[in-house]
Amino acid sequence: MSALLDADWPAPPGVHALTTLRHGAGVSPAPFDHFNFGNTGPGGDAPGNVAANRAELARVAALPAPPRWLRQVHGTEVRRFDRPHPGPLPQAGEGAEAAPHVLDHRGRQPVIAAPAFPPLPLAGEGRGEGASAHADLPEADASATEIPGTVLAILTADCLPVVFAAMDGSEVAAAHAGWRGLAAGVLERTLDAMTTPAAEIVAWLGPAAGPDAYEIGAEVFDAFTGPDPDASAAFVATRPGHWRVDLYALARRRLAAAGMRRDAIHGGTHCTIGEPQRFFSHRRDARTGRMATLVWIAQP
Repeated sequence: MSALLDADWPAPPGVHALTTLRHGAGVSPAPFDHFNFGNTGPGGDAPGNVAANRAELARVAALPAPPRWLRQVHGTEVRRFDRPHPGPLPQAGEGAEAAPHVLDHRGRQPVIAAPAFPPLPLAGEGRGEGASAHADLPEADASATEIPGTVLAILTADCLPVVFAAMDGSEVAAAHAGWRGLAAGVLERTLDAMTTPAAEIVAWLGPAAGPDAYEIGAEVFDAFTGPDPDASAAFVATRPGHWRVDLYALARRRLAAAGMRRDAIHGGTHCTIGEPQRFFSHRRDARTGRMATLVWIAQP
């Protein structure tokens, strides 16, 4: 059984992208079985299990460097990583390491780089992926880089992971787009943070809550249709004050409006809620693990 789902897109030369699956590798017990990368703390998975899973991920995905983990808060902040990761790849049995300081991409202020495998805070959909604050991780919901060998990482369990790449393979980005971040413009902010024009970027929409299973209330409906009435095409009424929502359609709509070519937007074929053997789902199970979606440029 494979532990990885490769991105289904026309990847530019040297660009790799994937999402982890819940089985096929890893050591976490139920309900975090088995390949869990988040949701530690009270009531969550043991940090040592997550550490072991990260070491296993480095091996099975042949990562060139430790992933650049983020403290996700369902916002729109984008972090650029324009220097190589200073730490070694995690090895099985190692513990958390101190995080070195690096400068941000403008060289203005110190930024804390993610250690090889920090103990992640409790992360729950609706509260933010890591909203209880882990000081060693930069607070952001998207990241971008032009540095080969820099692995960008997003954690999800129903929210939409989106990876981006310049069509010439010179730049990549990754975004965590729950409904709050999607409505607030995290995908547009990610495109703005890239140096490549939107019309020259290709994207893959990774596994998320699908349109046949993801029911939401008026707060979500209003967040999208208030500023954009035509976004109502992505909603199907189910009962008074409730709709099923197509996050994939909303993402495609917003990316196209931001300047991406519609035929350059790929993916959107999975449902984390409806595929329990493959994906974690907070909406389905509440107490569960997190998948990781990664993208990087191969080192020459």
